[in-house]
Amino acid sequence: MIGAGHAGLAASHFLRDRSVDHVVLERGEVANSWRHERWDSLRLLTPNWQSRLPGHRYEGPDPDGYMTMGEVIEFIERFATVSRAPVRTGTNVTSVRRTDDGYHVTTSHGEIRCRAVVIASGACNRPTVPQFADAVPASVVQLTPFDYAGPTHLPDGGVLVVGASATGVQLAAELKRSGRPVILSVGEHVRLPRLYRGRDVLWWMDASGVWDQRHDEVDDLARARRLPSPQLVGTPERRTLDLNTLAAMGVELVGRWAAVRDGRALFSGGLRNVFSLADLKMRRLLDTFDEWARAHGCDAEVDPPERFAPTHVPESARWQIDLRSGEIRTIVWATGFRPDFRWLDMPVVDEKGRLLHEGGVVGSPGLYALGLPVLRRRKSTFIHGIEDDAREVIDHLTRHLAVRR
Repeated sequence: MIGAGHAGLAASHFLRDRSVDHVVLERGEVANSWRHERWDSLRLLTPNWQSRLPGHRYEGPDPDGYMTMGEVIEFIERFATVSRAPVRTGTNVTSVRRTDDGYHVTTSHGEIRCRAVVIASGACNRPTVPQFADAVPASVVQLTPFDYAGPTHLPDGGVLVVGASATGVQLAAELKRSGRPVILSVGEHVRLPRLYRGRDVLWWMDASGVWDQRHDEVDDLARARRLPSPQLVGTPERRTLDLNTLAAMGVELVGRWAAVRDGRALFSGGLRNVFSLADLKMRRLLDTFDEWARAHGCDAEVDPPERFAPTHVPESARWQIDLRSGEIRTIVWATGFRPDFRWLDMPVVDEKGRLLHEGGVVGSPGLYALGLPVLRRRKSTFIHGIEDDAREVIDHLTRHLAVRR
């Protein structure tokens, strides 16, 4: 098992249940990404009642709240303890290659031979930054979410946040509240209200079965796996954080950053179309929730149906910004993440470095994956979504081991 986050630990739980000898290799500490690759104020997008792992769930006093990073780390650490996961911390995997009877794993602490490998190292190992970032003037500080801790760590002056998924809108709001001028570069995004008809929107995703849609039921699986995270934030007030909210705070919205030319950031047009598409998809999803409530006799248990104002299009969004003028002192690239499989010495990734698998079953016999977007279900990357995926992947793994005996 490679990775001692929630995915690797869930898989370890099922391997122990099936009396399969195994070891969990972790490059840092248990829940390492949560400890060292998140900003200070981050909270989970999912409400506490949704925080659950096999035989382990949130039991605190605030089921409708959202865990802080410290609480997430404690939650995962406690699961590792109660599940008695055989974790080897500080063990970095540098190579995995196929052998006649299984796999040869090279680590920073020696060699391991095994019959099967489960990759649970996460989907967010490396921030994605466009190539034209190299053309940004050296006077502008560039950060990714891995580098960002909070507003006090940035130079004084304006900030350009690039990307309008959950990370981008959260950082834009935090930076604006700190008193800085903030510009947000907006591309494709998923708009959602925090609450719908009096319930958390993720309650609707869970209750209506949207989260449980399987990978083999999705029309365009490749696209579904590339979708940005929804514009949500977990706050005690359970507030919505969409582009209208940011604009009301004074955040300036511009189009997708397309290029750098002569020290100028150039943005694409078409904000109206981008906003309209996100609004349309949100309305369709809310329609799905309403239809489910009617079909299951739940209308009386929730508030009446509601609709939200369209995303307001700025009257004159800028097409370019001179990065040499001093207006922008910092760029925060909230442009997504990707996994890192450079240590896989096998032809199991595509030309873009994406793992080739079918529901977590990789083409090389005995090689599996967990924790990737829409791996087996739409909820695959969320903490509460790993239990079903891990159970099914480990079922497949144990059948493989039985055949190989």
